[in-house]
Amino acid sequence: MTDKTDPGEMTALELGELFRSRKLSPVEAAEAALKRIAGFNAEVNAYCFVDESGALEAARKSEARFAAGLPLGPADGIPSSIKDLTYAAGMPTRKGSLTVDPERNPAVDAPFAQRMREAGAVLLGKTTTPEFGWKGVTDSPVYGITRNPWNPERTSGGSSGGAAVAAALNMGVLHQGSDAGGSIRIPAGFCGVFGMKPSFGRIPQWPPSAMTTLSHLGTLTRTVDDTALFLNTVARDDPRDFYRGGDFPVDWRAALGLPLKGLRIAYSRTLGYASPAPDVLAAVDRAAAAAAGLGACVEEADPAFADPMEAFNTLWFAGAASILDGIPSARRGNMDPGLLAVAREGTKVSAVAYIKASAVRAALSERMAAFHEKYDVLLTPSLPLTAFAAGRNRPDGDPNGNWVHWTPYTYPFNMTQQPAASLPCGFGADGLPVGLAIVAAKYEDMLVMRVARALEQSLRPRFPAGVGEAASTGPATGATAGATTA
Repeated sequence: MTDKTDPGEMTALELGELFRSRKLSPVEAAEAALKRIAGFNAEVNAYCFVDESGALEAARKSEARFAAGLPLGPADGIPSSIKDLTYAAGMPTRKGSLTVDPERNPAVDAPFAQRMREAGAVLLGKTTTPEFGWKGVTDSPVYGITRNPWNPERTSGGSSGGAAVAAALNMGVLHQGSDAGGSIRIPAGFCGVFGMKPSFGRIPQWPPSAMTTLSHLGTLTRTVDDTALFLNTVARDDPRDFYRGGDFPVDWRAALGLPLKGLRIAYSRTLGYASPAPDVLAAVDRAAAAAAGLGACVEEADPAFADPMEAFNTLWFAGAASILDGIPSARRGNMDPGLLAVAREGTKVSAVAYIKASAVRAALSERMAAFHEKYDVLLTPSLPLTAFAAGRNRPDGDPNGNWVHWTPYTYPFNMTQQPAASLPCGFGADGLPVGLAIVAAKYEDMLVMRVARALEQSLRPRFPAGVGEAASTGPATGATAGATTA
């Protein structure tokens, strides 16, 4: 039983226990989450749409089920959110773009939202994304800048930046993200929450992403236990998913609590090509040492592949070009200039170049499969740096305009479709979170969960109680101002 008294500070497991014992109502939990959104959102801009009436109606229905002793499952009554790239009936899906009709309200749930409703989760609203989820920070022409909860002058990361900020501030408990190059793990690392990108296909995706088989759906929560509950709810087959490879019914809680003794863990500081900051490395070194202290056999080892950024960019730019192709020329002037530039590069990608990039991807997958014959899990930093200035596409001093340049640890594992997570493991010299990346072979998701859960208690940093509390520069202002790019 939790000793917390504010439902707005509780995890999904804590809420569920109180719901079942009738010591707390789902309506009280929804009201607490809505209160936190009202208190924090103006400064951090995590939600772009809040459905207060719909959330309270869903919470009342959940309350009635618990009163009758007929809850739908562990997610029943839990305050939750959907990213603004994913359809949720009754809510607008603008994808952060002025090119999308603001009245557009698809009268259908995507599989993720449908599974959540079927489980009784209370959908609070939509979280922010950059335009069409195109980059590793979160600002858009529609909603402006989403800000880091530890220091609102810094970026939240992206593209699931709104979800990560909402998780950190408990503006709801279970938050959906998507990740085609790091879009769950980047904001999880910058915001100090747990972000899980399961193996490709574990969570069905419809409509399909423009980034095709690079794109994974996943989760952002405060705890590994809540992620397991969440994944048990949404990682179910759906016939609408064109890429479905069959159902993978697993209990995501099964590996939680298993010891690390006997696991073979590789620790790579750089993957052979990255240049992480010393303070980031110091935090991740401690995490690797903690894994060894828990009984794992930890060795320093690189997977020994060349940086696949060029091949990734070929695939990514082509996807951006397909987005651009669906937008009338007259509306393109309202788009994020960075997205326009990337999409126009994508129009130059030939079929031969695309096939060659796919061959690089296949070779990388083969290399990682061989690597995992020797090592169960790979640990790296999630990111080479802590969060930089909000409203920018890149950190100061980075001459490369491409956001992928500063995310060297994330995109390779979209190419290989492996499960990968970011777990908070400490702080940098600026007091901002540092993330530990945990990667396993394709479909060995339970190994990621096992390692994450074992390390969580000793490594997870405290969460900010409110905007600006952990900031060195104080609360931000103008969170909805137009974004700038660099």
